[in-house]
Amino acid sequence: MKKPPIVEKMATDRMRRLLGMAEERAKEGTAASITLEKRYVAIARRISMHYKVRVPDGLKHRICKKCGSFLVPGVNCKVRLSSSHGYLAYLCECGAETHSFYKQARTRPPMAQRA
Repeated sequence: MKKPPIVEKMATDRMRRLLGMAEERAKEGTAASITLEKRYVAIARRISMHYKVRVPDGLKHRICKKCGSFLVPGVNCKVRLSSSHGYLAYLCECGAETHSFYKQARTRPPMAQRA
């Protein structure tokens, strides 16, 4: 059964709000705010799984899959650019690495058109 579009929109809006609050807490950097930040991310991921809605694309790569923190460049993660492979690498404090591709993968033409 397909879910109504309003449910999908409400879940996406709620996840955006929670991840925005998580970003604010990550920028603060205190121990109490880091705990809240991870809690906000956990709630957003739980909403995503419960309603079977994807985490918004712009925010999906900013969540560490290992420790559950919201990645803010220069605060709790490093950003590296791999131009030869076409991706950004976010390196979390916990040691995990998340890739975000910015180049389109090259597609080869079908066999009939190659000759």
